[in-house]
Parts: sequence; C-alpha cells; structure tokens
Amino acid sequence: MRVESYRLTDFLPTTKKELELRGWDEVDIILFSGDAYVDHPSFGAAVIGRVLEAAGYRVAIVPQPDWHGDYRDFKKLGRPRLFFGIAPGCMDSMVNKYTANRRLRAEDAYSPDGRHDTRPEYPTIVYSNILRQLYPDVPIVLGGIEASLRRLTHYDYWQERLRPCILCDAPADLIVYGMGEKPIIEIAHRLDEGQPVSALHDIPQIVYLTNDITPTDSDIVLHSHEDCLRDKRMQAENFRYIEEQSNMMHAQRLLQRVNDSYAVVNPPYPPMTTAELDASFDLPYTRQPHPKYKCKRIPAYDMIKHSINIHRGCFGGCAFCTISAHQGKFISCRSKESILKEAKQVVEMPDFKGYLSDLGGPSANMYGMKGRNINACEKCKRPSCIHPQVCPNLNTDHSALLDIYRAVDALPGIKKSFIGSGVRYDLILHHSKDETVNQAARDYAFELITRHVSGRLKVAPEHTSDRVLQLMRKPSFRLFYDFKRIFDRINHDEHLNQQIIPYFISSHPGCTEQDMAQLAEITKQLNFHLEQVQDFTPTPMTVSTEMWYTGYDPYTMEKVYSAHSQQEKLAQRQYFFWYKDSNHANNRTNYNPQKSAKEKRRRNSRKS
Repeated sequence: MRVESYRLTDFLPTTKKELELRGWDEVDIILFSGDAYVDHPSFGAAVIGRVLEAAGYRVAIVPQPDWHGDYRDFKKLGRPRLFFGIAPGCMDSMVNKYTANRRLRAEDAYSPDGRHDTRPEYPTIVYSNILRQLYPDVPIVLGGIEASLRRLTHYDYWQERLRPCILCDAPADLIVYGMGEKPIIEIAHRLDEGQPVSALHDIPQIVYLTNDITPTDSDIVLHSHEDCLRDKRMQAENFRYIEEQSNMMHAQRLLQRVNDSYAVVNPPYPPMTTAELDASFDLPYTRQPHPKYKCKRIPAYDMIKHSINIHRGCFGGCAFCTISAHQGKFISCRSKESILKEAKQVVEMPDFKGYLSDLGGPSANMYGMKGRNINACEKCKRPSCIHPQVCPNLNTDHSALLDIYRAVDALPGIKKSFIGSGVRYDLILHHSKDETVNQAARDYAFELITRHVSGRLKVAPEHTSDRVLQLMRKPSFRLFYDFKRIFDRINHDEHLNQQIIPYFISSHPGCTEQDMAQLAEITKQLNFHLEQVQDFTPTPMTVSTEMWYTGYDPYTMEKVYSAHSQQEKLAQRQYFFWYKDSNHANNRTNYNPQKSAKEKRRRNSRKS
C-alpha cells in the first residue's frame, strides 16, 4: 500500500497554527533555515530538527524567513525556551547564487520554483543580526556549510578579501561545524540543565570567540587574522594546520587571534559509529517537502528524492573540495538493514517507478573502506588516503558495497538502482596485495557498468595534465585511459551502448592556457564533446582556494600560478568546446603547447 499523503503534524511545525495543532504553547528550539523545508535526511535543517525531536525537545523550523520590513517571520513563533539555531542551507549561499564569473545562476536549487528572492546573501550573518536585535538574551547557535567553512580566517571570492571567523560578523554564541548531530544534542542538554551558554566552551566540534583564554602546550596557535591580512604567506601556512586537524582522529585545539579576541576551534567528535548513523537516518522523515510548497517545484528535491545516501565522509582529499573540511576523511557507514529500510520507504513513494536515482555517498565507492591498522590511522595527518598514492594501510575491498547493491536490487519494487555519485576509478584500479580484494574490484567494475549505469557513467578525471592533477590531488590521466578501456571492453562484451562522461575543471591553480590546449587536443582525440565542465570557483576552506588567493602551495610554500582575470579564465574555458565552430579555441587545438610557450617567452623578452 503506497503512502499518498501526510498530515501536517507529521512535519516539524513551521507556524503558530501548526504549534496549536500539536497543543504546544512553548517551543524549546527554533531553527531558521535558508532552504525550503524538505523533511528528508539529505537536508541539514530537517536532520538537526529530527535529531533534537528524538531527544525529547519541542522543535520548530522557520524556512526562508522574510528578512525585510518588520521581521514578522522572526517573531511569529516567539522566544524559544533554549536557543535559536541557524541553518543557512545545504550549499554555501554564494556558490548557490552565483557562477564562477559572478553571474546569477539560472535558479536557486533549494527554493520553491527555483526563485532567487527567498534568501539573502550570507543568511548566517543576516539572520543572526536580526535575532540578536529582537532577542538579545537568547543563545544563537550556527551550523551548516556556510558557518562551518568560515570558522577561521578565509578568503571570500565574492568580496575579494580575507574575512575573519564568521562569528565576528554574525553575533551568535557558537558555531557547530561539520555534521552536527552530536554537538547539537550536547548543547541542548546542557542548556536544558540551566547552564549558561558561556559554560559550553568545552563541547567538542564547536567554535566560539573569547578574550579570556590562555593557550596551552597542546594547542595550535595560528597566525592572527591581522597577520594574514598583511602577509599572504601566513594565510597559506595557517591552512596546512587547519586542514590537517580537520582530518585527524585526535585533533588539537586551534586558536586564532582576531582583534582583541581569539577564535577557538575545539577538536571534533570521533566519526559516528554505524549505530549512531543509523539512528540519524532512521528518524521519522516524511521524505517530502512541507505541504506549504504544494504544486511548487524544489529542484534539489527533485534530484534526490529517489536516492539513498549510504555513508558519510570522503578520504579522497581533492584540493578543490570541501567535503573533508565538513565531514572529515573517515568513512562512517550505515548498516545494510538501515539502507534496506530506507529503500523500502522509497518504494512506497507514490511517484516511484522502480528506479533509484543514486545509491551512493560523497564518493560512490568508499563504503566500508577504512585502515586495516586503526592505530596508524589515529596518528595520521594525511588529508588524503589515496594521494599521492593509495595508503598501504587502506583496505580498498569493494565486497561490502557489492553486497549492498545486490541486497537493494533484490527488493520487490526495485527495477534498477543507478549510481549517480562520483566513482573513484583509482580505487577500482588499485592493485592490492590481497587477490580477493582485487577480484572484488573487478567484480565491482563489471556490476557497476552492467547494472548501475543509466546509459552514461560520470567520472571526474578533472584534467589531463599530470602537473595540474598533482595540485588537484587527483590521479594521473593515464588511469582514466585504463578505466575507459575496461568500460569499453565490458560494453562491447555485454552488447551495451553506454557512454562515459568525464568532468573537467578549467582555471584551477597551476593550470595554464597551454595545459588547456593539451586538454582540448586529448579530448578531441578521444572524441569527447564535453558537457560536464566548470570554471574553478574559489570557496572557503579548500587547498585550491588558498593557492588561488595566496599564490603559494600551503604544503610546500612554492609559488603557484593562477588565472585570475575574467579574460584569462574565459580563454581557458573555451578550450573545452573545441567542437563548436563559433569557438575560436577550435582553431588552437593543433598547436604545440611547448612551442606556444617558447613563442610567449620571446614576445615577453621583446617587450622588456
């Protein structure tokens, strides 16, 4: 029997009327979200709300409040008993709104009908200032991507300047960084016991500002914000410590002076256990947008509503990616029972036609993978377990993931499960000393290509230049050739007609126009008409952004060239589209990059 509809009281309340339907005259916690309210485990505000609800608290959510005029949306539910929480959105608000060329995107994927006028820029800052003005004595807790990745001095691409810890602009009490189930419950419990918010500074995985702290020998004291403003090298040096500590099992506390205070970043909680992750995913989500959005399209929901997330974390450590800064590199896996339970819920959705759009995670094929010797992992500082080479301690066995695929596909009502998340083909191609692991990788490749591709398999080589790939922390392009041969052979043998769709990035730090000419030549030889491409966008808390802004590699302190001007970036991007007659880059794909570089040096010498 398929579920056709839900009652209003099956969702977290969003209005005074919905509070009355529940018989509530008081709310413990009110969450303000920059996204539309979708009661689904892929939407952060819903997860935090459900986790707090399961802990016994009365939780309400105000999605996309109007920040203009009399602030009625901020006042309509009154004062919470414990605290306000601010969840600005599943994406950084500026990345969500603007392209790499700082142009308005076609739509806001997390807003009804894709509208752009439902959230401000930097909602964390805007919402915090409004709430502090209206309720000066109520604690405010920040969470989500926007605050998490701005927890220390960071470069803001849209304002073209370094900005301090976001608490300097958002008058809140605490930031919960990363995946916030554990710290938010501890904050609620402690406030419920009557402790003041100033007494919560020992909670792991939070950030706070203080002018009353004495650094200890175990702390890492970073260069001050003011020093970073004066010297870009100091900003680059800081980032190495920030990234290393974000990816350690037993991290140290980070302190950074800003004005007359310190921004303090407490070490994170340990990665969630399978039981803890199951408990979060097994909460009573309706998996639907709130009824207020009836007949309205929420693009991000349309994309994920028939998908299932099977793990958290990513040990790839890609230089341009924020996943490890937010989720960490250690993989937390759901149990097979929890995954099957959610799959059965998806089958019951009235518009489900038998096809799961994705059975994956931050990276599709890291489920169940971890270090063989956990003691070695506890001491490791590497931001990536697979770059510059696969760690010999990493168990790359795909067997557990194959078991998940087969169990889900065996469920009544499931016709096919597709893998929409990015596949790490370097894990598939890695040669282990254990032949059973190698066989599992071959089995995985066969099953992936024959059963889980919807005609097109998306992979992300990102570039063709090994020098650029080294800065990206991605494997050599020769591995893409190796994987493509496997893909083509299996398609031929199984009489399939599928495509492999590569992702590429232009204007990444270290990438020159000559590198893009080489990329154009190689992809032309492979007969790829590229579709999945992007211009590098600097976002807070990535190695690539630090290289782009400072001009230095934080790990070697060597200088790195980056294309900064719009003209340079456009010149690089055009090489993606060699097959378009209107594109002048089409006429450049036959020149020799080395010869071109020599000619450029001769021109420069004449000018001097």
